[in-house]
Amino acid sequence: MTIEKGRAWGRPARELDAGPAVEVHTDAEARAVVEEARRANDPVPPVLLLGGDLARTVGATGDPAHATGPEALALPCDIGSVLLDGRQHWFVAHLVARRSWWRGRVFVGMNAQFLGRWDVAPRSHPNDGRLDVLDVDASMSLTQRWKAYRRLPTGTHVPHPAIHVTRVAALQATFGPPLDVWLDGTPTGPVRNLSLRVEPDALTVII
Repeated sequence: MTIEKGRAWGRPARELDAGPAVEVHTDAEARAVVEEARRANDPVPPVLLLGGDLARTVGATGDPAHATGPEALALPCDIGSVLLDGRQHWFVAHLVARRSWWRGRVFVGMNAQFLGRWDVAPRSHPNDGRLDVLDVDASMSLTQRWKAYRRLPTGTHVPHPAIHVTRVAALQATFGPPLDVWLDGTPTGPVRNLSLRVEPDALTVII
């Protein structure tokens, strides 16, 4: 069940009965765990989250001793599921589609709040059953992009008339010309058609 207002999120990790956790230090490593399990039609194992943008979003300390100790928490998280020109993939933190940050359309799907040092989606929560999508209009000028870039670390780049923000459970987009796509920082190549949806409670992270 996704997070609800007034309810505690997560539970002590010692109460888990889901097999051993896989230690990951980056979003890309967490994504690889999800992809391997999904392609094998196996349950996604819990991950010991020691780094990455999802880890920062959920307040992970990055300390293995804490994450394996009596105070460790197990948190249910959503994941993103995406068809890229008909090819199935998953991501845990973010999807980025662009040719350049400085010109053309930029499309970002966020399950985490952060993308590197940028606070891209200040309202995003990785267990709310939604993905935060930011769609930058191709007409946005270089000057306006520079101003938004300078505000990204503090999350004050939105609202902006050229940046359309929506929170979705599913969404389809077409890019013309095709845009290069990164999933959790891993390049997947140029894409024209994208179909995005959230998988609620699909991943358990331990922090």
